Amino acid sequence: MISAVIFDCDGVLVDSEVLALEVELAMLAEQGLSFEREDYVARFMGLSHDAFHDAIDAEARTRIGRSVSDRIRDELAARLRQTMIARLTEVPGAGAAVAGTPLLKAVASSSTREGLERKLRQVGLWSHFEPHVYSADHVAKAKPAPDLFLHAAARMRVNPADCLVVEDSAVGVAAGVAAGMTVIGFVGGGHASEHQVGALRAVELTVTSMRLAPGCPRSCFSSAFSRPSLPSLKPGVTISGSLVCLYCSTEAAPT
Repeated sequence: MISAVIFDCDGVLVDSEVLALEVELAMLAEQGLSFEREDYVARFMGLSHDAFHDAIDAEARTRIGRSVSDRIRDELAARLRQTMIARLTEVPGAGAAVAGTPLLKAVASSSTREGLERKLRQVGLWSHFEPHVYSADHVAKAKPAPDLFLHAAARMRVNPADCLVVEDSAVGVAAGVAAGMTVIGFVGGGHASEHQVGALRAVELTVTSMRLAPGCPRSCFSSAFSRPSLPSLKPGVTISGSLVCLYCSTEAAPT
């Protein structure tokens, strides 16, 4: 029985990945490293800060014969921060879905602790998750290792098998699957593409947006998830124009 939902942050709760892509691709091109957008998303999106720079350096040494991280690390962080402060928004529907979720919930993100808190506070989602907000800084091995998701489950005192993960990157999906959790691939962020759907092949369900939906047709909310203060509308997701229960993935009637 699903009793907790663990959300990735970037590209799931906040629409930051499309902004990060814009900044990162431009800055790497200035260093002589150009990428096809979809290839870049598949290879580098979802990595922790340190893992990202290690991977970029490996690519740079192969293609241009030198490392670039030492040249760009500080300026890239500054540009990203400025861009996020100026333009960051929540992923459409994320706030309503999170607010309506009656289960335990957490955030488990490859972002730094400071960056994660800033982004969640900026879009008004911090209070829905705190204190269960976990970054790559909390574990020795970041995604795609399962450690961060397992850490979140342990802090919530929930069995990993009873956790649902909502992720937008192949790296994050791999981590959730390795943790023994049910994983939904989310492709509703501004950076989403058909290629991303294919990259999330380890999951059975890929959804295109989050929104509120009526009660589950399998009566998840009237039996297994029964609580006295349940809201009249339950969180759901949209897939191909119809709604499915966020917890058991069965189809629900549209609102």
